Amino acid sequence: MTETICALATAPGGALGIIRISGPQALEILSRVFSKNLTDAKPNTIHYGHIKDGAEIIDEVLVSVFRAPHSYTGEVSAEISCHGSRFILNKVLALLIENGCRQANPGEFTQRAYLNGKMDLSQAEAVADLIASTNQATHQIAMSQLRGHFSSQLAQLREQLLKLTSLLELELDFSDHEDLEFADRSELLKLTKTINNHITTLARSFEKGQAIKRGIPVAIVGKTNVGKSTLLNALLKDDRAIVSDIHGTTRDTIEDTIDIKGITFRFIDTAGIRQTTDTIEQIGIDRTYAAIEKARIVLWLIDQEPSTGDISEVTQRTENKKLIVVANKIDKEDNNSYNLSNLPFIAISAKFGTGMEALEQAIYEAADIPTLTENDIIVTNARHYDALVRAHEHLERVLDGLNNGLSGDLLSEDLRLTLDTLAEITGGQITPNEVLGNIFKHFCVGK
Repeated sequence: MTETICALATAPGGALGIIRISGPQALEILSRVFSKNLTDAKPNTIHYGHIKDGAEIIDEVLVSVFRAPHSYTGEVSAEISCHGSRFILNKVLALLIENGCRQANPGEFTQRAYLNGKMDLSQAEAVADLIASTNQATHQIAMSQLRGHFSSQLAQLREQLLKLTSLLELELDFSDHEDLEFADRSELLKLTKTINNHITTLARSFEKGQAIKRGIPVAIVGKTNVGKSTLLNALLKDDRAIVSDIHGTTRDTIEDTIDIKGITFRFIDTAGIRQTTDTIEQIGIDRTYAAIEKARIVLWLIDQEPSTGDISEVTQRTENKKLIVVANKIDKEDNNSYNLSNLPFIAISAKFGTGMEALEQAIYEAADIPTLTENDIIVTNARHYDALVRAHEHLERVLDGLNNGLSGDLLSEDLRLTLDTLAEITGGQITPNEVLGNIFKHFCVGK
């Protein structure tokens, strides 16, 4: 971090563009291309002037100055607000590099913030999640993690574990007194169970976290010509899928997403299920069954009362899914009533939009996503999930050891492994460079 770095921090093509500079020589380098000397500029101040290449004025700009440690990176840094011309932005970057800056790597500003103690590793990863957030739920999850709520919970768990580990290791210093116990085994068992349950709850939230982050998959299934493509278009409010009275029009899955009450749902229109000798159509039907397997929610679209065999097949294939029966075409005189006493359903007309609000509400409720606040903690990061699973495995060995009367040194070892594993999430122990590189390489340049 002895080098001074620079990068464009905004997407090209806008009216304005911001270039970031951070590092020990940030203000000295900037002063070489700016119309004012900023080496003695006060922190948290904004300066009007010109970026110049010798005598040539490149742009009139505003420069924000930040001093260590009160900056995003924890270093001396500045932000240049230029006009958004690609030529201007590239020219300013070239001038900074010519005068001693280096082009920043992806995520390098945030990596420096982590290395300078401005945030822990889980908070740094939340920065990327916040930038990538596409709906209210993903935004709230990222904000919760960025504000340190996840880190705070892990810190509390580690503090409790550390106290237990210290008492067990203290016993080892008095190993010549075999009957001496500093850590009460019954209390240790109780607390270990509590911590393990907490870690298990966090790990289990990963499935919902991934669904929220990627979009909850919803498969639209049914026989040919019941209106599946029409329903997809009605949900998307767009002519995304081809609609035809010809049976078997849809021969592959079609996907698109919409937001319902801040949650992203990924709808999959599938090929109609029927007996066919058409090889291509059969492939589409096979993909329909595959879509059911991957979906969390299945919309079974019907336009007439299903047979007992149909009900049996669908319920069997959706045994571990949320199944919503959707009775379509209620706009037609011969289809305006259904007698499905043993099968709850929602009646709609996908063609005219009747009943769509009720259907969207049912889909939202089927997702079973609690109303999220910034204080809620849901794990969305695979690296965090992996660490939580391994911490759970270590604690399971501690519980087995306590139940089998193992000695304190063996219990202490697994508790230490749990502590180290939880520390991987926040970077509380030495983190290998390759791990840091893998984390930050997915960031955008300038962040």
